[in-house]
Amino acid sequence: MKFLLDTNILSEPLKATPNSKALRKLRIHQAEIATATPVWHELLFGCRRLPPSATKRRIIEEYLSNVIWPAVPILSYDRTAAEWHASERARLASIGKIPRFVDGQIAAIAKTNDLILVTGNVKDFTLFEELHVENWL
Repeated sequence: MKFLLDTNILSEPLKATPNSKALRKLRIHQAEIATATPVWHELLFGCRRLPPSATKRRIIEEYLSNVIWPAVPILSYDRTAAEWHASERARLASIGKIPRFVDGQIAAIAKTNDLILVTGNVKDFTLFEELHVENWL
């Protein structure tokens, strides 16, 4: 694995007009990608907020169960990630910067697994030290 995909990258293929650059990168690197348990949570939460009868919900459920689940490894927020995250939160808090907790979890999983974090929201991750980030959008 080389890349850890954030929520907005994994959900890009579901858009009415997906970003062609992102789709190309997903095809090229399909054997090198993983995601994180907090991203899986965000995808499921977004899906389950929709009414069970909604067509959009059924499309997302099929995508998650038939495309993402079988093909994309989902890495856990483990002890090593929690320790890195805690250190980064303490460092950032000492300078008055508090990123979203879930962004810290995702960053920690990428960092502790030596992966490049791929996101369309690069600004959400710029505060974290020694984290490699790419924008495929």
